[in-house]
Amino acid sequence: MGSSAKKKREKKKDFQKTKLKVGKTAPKASNVTDTSFKSKSIVLNQQSLKTSAPSQLARFTHHLSLLSSHSDSQCRESLAYLTTASAVPAAKVSQPPWAVIIPKLLPLMTRTSSSLRTQLLKLFQQIPADDVRNHVELFTIYIRAGMTSLAAEIRADAFEILRWLLDTAGGEVVSCAGGWTKILKSFVAVFAWDNKKGGTNDAFQQLTSMGRAAASGEKSVARQLQIFGLFLRHGVGVPKGSDRLLALQRAAAAAAFPLRNANQHLLPRRPNCFAYLNLFGLSHDDDDDDGESDICEDQSDRLKVLEKYRQSIDRGLTSAQKQGGELGRVAVQVRQVWQDV
Repeated sequence: MGSSAKKKREKKKDFQKTKLKVGKTAPKASNVTDTSFKSKSIVLNQQSLKTSAPSQLARFTHHLSLLSSHSDSQCRESLAYLTTASAVPAAKVSQPPWAVIIPKLLPLMTRTSSSLRTQLLKLFQQIPADDVRNHVELFTIYIRAGMTSLAAEIRADAFEILRWLLDTAGGEVVSCAGGWTKILKSFVAVFAWDNKKGGTNDAFQQLTSMGRAAASGEKSVARQLQIFGLFLRHGVGVPKGSDRLLALQRAAAAAAFPLRNANQHLLPRRPNCFAYLNLFGLSHDDDDDDGESDICEDQSDRLKVLEKYRQSIDRGLTSAQKQGGELGRVAVQVRQVWQDV
């Protein structure tokens, strides 16, 4: 009985309000921390005191290492710094070679942040054309991954990067290993131009079934179709002024007789000119990838690959022309390139 009454009194004491008297301070809590001490100095175990700022190479390398961060804002700020630093002509001496930078930039193509991908494209535009040509095959791998992504925004930005790559190194894109075949297959997959399905339910007919809600989608598809025409022009199109150039070449060959067409027997000047021999690459079975990794260096080789999709592409362009509007106008332009093939 005594212990029970004691517990009741203690429990009742917890809920009683203390009466404060004038001139007396409130009692301190049991877990109060005493902060009345004073210190003349604060001692740090580790500190770095330097009179000179880090070099530009050190800052560039630091921001380059931050590109592997999972934070989109951190990667975007690092890309902005790298873009600004690369734009300065003097920075070319104090930065790592582009062969080290490019492989760290390419995985960012499929990040979900739209502003990060926009900043990435600005940095791509700072890369010299020669360095872009040397890494075209690596660019195409990540571009194809973005073109077939489930996210529409990632697909749209991948097409914009492909446009920049075609403008910078179009000839190398269509002639590298798998560049022509695999990118063409990605276009067919994006537009739903499948030979087995007969092209009866392509992306253009799906836009029609969506009604007014497809207005923004129509602009995106028209943009993608325009890039497809640019891809065809670089691959199998007839270059402008080719007749005049051919006449000049024949006149130069006649003037240099008997050394006619001597330039065709010289060593090529483009990088990795003997890649089609696959001297140092991994051996692959042609039955596994159906020749998709082959190098289509000549226009005749690319035309042979294009014959597999000719009927599907023709039906798809006809379906796009029937839609009218911006999509129909772009389809007519692509049709002109298609008819010249």
